[in-house]
Formats: sequence, structure tokens, C-alpha cells
Amino acid sequence: MKQKPGFTGWLYIVPTIALIAVFSLWPVVQSMTYTLFDYKLNDPQKSGLYLNERFNTNLFNETALYVSLFLEEDLANIDEPNDQKAVEDAITNIDELAAVYEDKTDVIKISSEERDRIEGLHEQTADLVANLNNTYALTHGENLPLLVDDFKNSIIPSNFTGLSAYKDALGDARIQTALWNTIIFTTVSVGIEFVLGLGLALILNKAIFGQGFVRTTSLIPWAIPTAVAAMMWSYLYDGSSGIVAHFFENIGFVAQSQDLLLSGTGAMVSTILADVWKTTPYMALLLLAGLQNIPKTLYEAASIDGAGKIKSFFRVTLPLLKTSILVALLFRTLDAFRVFDLIYVLTGGGPGGATETMSIYAYKLMFGQTNFGYGSVVVMLMFGCVAIIAIIFVRLLGTNLLDRN
Repeated sequence: MKQKPGFTGWLYIVPTIALIAVFSLWPVVQSMTYTLFDYKLNDPQKSGLYLNERFNTNLFNETALYVSLFLEEDLANIDEPNDQKAVEDAITNIDELAAVYEDKTDVIKISSEERDRIEGLHEQTADLVANLNNTYALTHGENLPLLVDDFKNSIIPSNFTGLSAYKDALGDARIQTALWNTIIFTTVSVGIEFVLGLGLALILNKAIFGQGFVRTTSLIPWAIPTAVAAMMWSYLYDGSSGIVAHFFENIGFVAQSQDLLLSGTGAMVSTILADVWKTTPYMALLLLAGLQNIPKTLYEAASIDGAGKIKSFFRVTLPLLKTSILVALLFRTLDAFRVFDLIYVLTGGGPGGATETMSIYAYKLMFGQTNFGYGSVVVMLMFGCVAIIAIIFVRLLGTNLLDRN
């Protein structure tokens, strides 16, 4: 009968729970929070998470300074006394309101009265600048209207969008293409790696001369950093001097060696081939650990019963290797589904998005366009797909990895 851990027992796992919460759960929660906002770092009005309306004091103070300065410089171009008086009053109003926020920094909350006053200043100044531009040749006539608009832009509306970004993502053709590319890459590469890895594991499990040396050299591709391996394969795929590119041309896979990475099919096959070469040893290593746990006596008993090599493989090896297969396929599938560095270095997601996976698309959104809101939506969709994959593997293979009985 299993005993439930007492208070002291729970204290032992508190550090582990704390580490999981900080390094695993918190990033997920943060990403989920970003998906609820139109969060863009390259847009001053969307560079934060704003549930309610805010006021950008830095933008307002900077705008007030330049508008006042430009209006003062243009006073020399205005000869009508009434217009001069209007400009001087506008400068006074701007300076008075700017004095209220001169000690404020960053984004703050404002009352409805303050908001109305700021909008009123924007409307009055915009009308004045428009009238002056129609009458006089102002030195800053082109820049002033755009600059005055920053008074209004300093009022930041709420960028809370709720779940609407998920709705947009479901209809995004680029996400659908990226998901399809990810599925193709994952399915084909992991399938080939499993077959080759199982064969390599069976060879490494045999008692042969130089077994240690063979095992060590077979793991070299996996030991090479992925970015380095991708760079190496990019030279092999080079249309001018790449050996692999010319080999594909000779066997008729591509019309010209230069087209290997410039065609959608060629680029996808190239990335899969590089991934298979890189991670097949890892698959073999996981399966080899399972093979070494199978007692030799079972094969001897099967041989006595008249079972040959093939029958022993299907009746003894595969059933007892079930858990190792689950672990190997699960780890490699999750790793392949999240592939980034290999494709980023090798093709960058091209040509024309033919090799753009979910990770590549999320990277381009978040770090290329600084669109962390929509980029986080793509990341959360990946998180959902990864969770579904893990559940499917465990359910289909019927193995409970947490069962110690």
C-alpha cells in the first residue's frame, strides 16, 4: 500500500516545485498574458500591456518642447498682429500644460479631465497650425502638423484584445503554411531517424571488434552543435561547389545544382537530410539503452523454441523495447516540432516560406517585427500542439512512464 507523503516529505520537493514554477510555468504564463494584448515594441502606443488608457509623459514633454520651439521660430514669418497673438497664446498654453508633467516620466494614469485638456490642446494647436500654413510660408510648415499630432498620440488607448488574436491566427494562411511545413518536417525526419536509429542501435548492441570506437564515432554528428552542422551542410548544398548539390543534380533530383536550396521541395528535403544526419545517433543512443536491458536468456529461449532472427526481433525485441521506443519517439518528435536553429541557419525559412516552421515564424514576429503579442499566439499554438503530441504518444503506445509497478 502506497503511503502519502507527509508534511516533511513535501518540504523536500518544495525547491523542485519552486524551480519548475520559475523556469517552466512562469514563461508559459507570461506568454499567455502577451497573447491577450496587441503588444508591439516598435509602436509607442502599444509598447506595454495596457488594460486601461494611459498617458505617455515622455512623448508629450518632447512634443511640447519642439512645438513651442518651432512656433517661436516661425513668429518672424507672421506679420498679422492677431495671428502673432494667437501663436503666443498657443505657446503659453503648451508651456503651462507641459509644466504640469515636467516632473513625470514614462507612462502614467490620467483623469478624464486631464485627458480632455490634452485633447483640447491638440485640437486648438492643430487648427492654428493649419490656418497658419494656409496663410504664411512657415519654416516648419511641413513638420508642425505631424509633430502636433503627437499630442494626441501621447494618450495611449488600451491594447487589450482578449482572445481575438487567436481567432485571427486560425485564419492566418501563413500560420497554416508554417504548421504544415512543421508537420512534414517532423513526420518525415523522425520516421527516417527511427528506422535508421533502430538499425544503428542493433549494430552497436552486437559484440564486435572495436565496439567502443564504433559507438564513439557514430555519436560524432550528434555531438556537433546544430548551428555548426547547418553551416557545414550549407557548404555541401552550395550550388557552385557543394558535393551534395552536384550529386542531386547527377541523379536528376534537381535540374541544376544551384536550384537545390532555391526550390521549395529541394530546400525541404535538404533540411530533412541534414536533420536525419545530425540526430539519428541520438535516436540510436536512446534505443541502445533499451536493447541492453533485454536479457540475453530470452533470445536463447526463443532460439530453442525454433524462432529465427526475424521472429525474435518482432516477438522479443520490439515488445520489450516498447518503452524505449516511446521515449525516443516522444523526445525526437517534440524536438523536431520545435526545430529552429537548423532551418534558420540553413534556409532562413525560405525560399518563399517553403521551409518556414512555427518556430521560425514566431521568431520573425517577435524579434524581426517586435510583435510580441501575435508572436506569443504562435508560441502558444506550438505549446498546444506539443501537448497534444505528448498525449497521443502516451495513449497510443499505452505505456505509463510514471508507473513503477
